[in-house]
Amino acid sequence: MKVTIHKLFDYLLETTAQDPPECFIGFSLARSPRLGDFLADLDPDLSLDWNGVSFLGLPTLRQRVLDQAGLQLSPDSVLITAGTAEANYLLFRQLLQAGDEIITEAPGWPQAGVMARAIGAVLVEVPRDEANGWHLDPDAVAAAITPRTRMIFLTNPNNPTGRLIPEEDLRALAALADKHGVWLVVDEVYAGLEWSGPRPPSIAGLTPFGITTGSVSKALGLQGLRTGWMICQTPGVIRDAMILRENSSEIMNILGEQIAEIALRPDRLAAALTRAREEGRATLDQMDAFVTAEPRLTWARPEAGLIGLARLDGIDGESLARRLLQPPYRTFVLPGSAYGCPSHIRLGVGGGPETRLDEGLGRLSALLRAWQD
Repeated sequence: MKVTIHKLFDYLLETTAQDPPECFIGFSLARSPRLGDFLADLDPDLSLDWNGVSFLGLPTLRQRVLDQAGLQLSPDSVLITAGTAEANYLLFRQLLQAGDEIITEAPGWPQAGVMARAIGAVLVEVPRDEANGWHLDPDAVAAAITPRTRMIFLTNPNNPTGRLIPEEDLRALAALADKHGVWLVVDEVYAGLEWSGPRPPSIAGLTPFGITTGSVSKALGLQGLRTGWMICQTPGVIRDAMILRENSSEIMNILGEQIAEIALRPDRLAAALTRAREEGRATLDQMDAFVTAEPRLTWARPEAGLIGLARLDGIDGESLARRLLQPPYRTFVLPGSAYGCPSHIRLGVGGGPETRLDEGLGRLSALLRAWQD
């Protein structure tokens, strides 16, 4: 199985090899805390071997994962992984075979397409409706199911548009999974940063075929811990993923597990999410005002998460993004071509003051005016 690079990672590799940008308009995670924020809660005598208790991950951490998702399941329904990406990878590898079909959304997280091609599975894309705020129609997903369908893979909130799948639609999708015996994997890496309503229920609680993946990376800004999870009621799914993980990352890093458990303690989690929501909402308001004022940009304001997809009027997104990286602009934005949307750019509102977003937006505006002229 040869895994090829997807456009998003290819663009990041290429552009980070150049002179670093001065400003970022595409930051996709909350402002990151510092190690010192956790030192008082860490045991200096902690062994830096594995947790020594369970191959599934630290039991207290697995319970915190269930608590933050609002799920009343056994901790053994959780496997700790090296981020959401590894959780998804383990599921693709263990649940899909050559010739199987996997249904996914478009635009959506490109990992599904990369893995489908590597495995020899058939990728079936269901378009989200941009004119309707990037809505995903459960009936369109139902129409895409065939006898060869093995998995449905979605993101909620959607990466990259920030659109939420509401509870009614999630329940309709869960019913489809039950009816057809199809695995329904929902990547919830941006869950916890909802702007227009409550957090939707996690799919792992709605059907035995539901699998929730997530991590501490985005909403809590702890991407560097490489600590994520999968949740599933079906024990065989967790066991098979653990077996595959034994042949890749093997066991979780104990420091990542310990810090993630601290970060997910109720009081700390509530405080961190409050800060991330306050900062994110303020920056999202700023971004929304910017897009509204720019005659060559339109978007559906994200309902959740820290990224959204903006349409360009008459400009190729990748051409704009590459020019924006060059002097005098020196500003990073991700082209929509990374998600198969060449007429768009991905706008991000995470990262805090270090992104120099104000300056970056001014430079983007100047380039848009120059392009127009």
